[in-house]
Amino acid sequence: MPKVDLLQAALLSLQPQHLEVLDESHMHSRGLETHYKAVIVSEQFAGLNAVKRHQKVYAAVGELMGQIHALALHTYTPDEWSQQGVAPASPTCKGGH
Repeated sequence: MPKVDLLQAALLSLQPQHLEVLDESHMHSRGLETHYKAVIVSEQFAGLNAVKRHQKVYAAVGELMGQIHALALHTYTPDEWSQQGVAPASPTCKGGH
């Protein structure tokens, strides 16, 4: 199963109202299935700062984190998402061979 599908399945444990998991490996120089972007909207993020939200995501992803190089996280509560509605674009890779 592709890692993007494994990531998506793991993140379902956060009971997201909105979930996007994108494989952005093609934008980087480290090979296939290495760079991902996750947009997660969950009530479980209410009252948590960014660090606590990311820790919650890492706990959900578990050992799979050791199999990827990078995971860009965009975490929102439903209220934040209703105001924002879109995650920022990912930056262009600057190399890293």
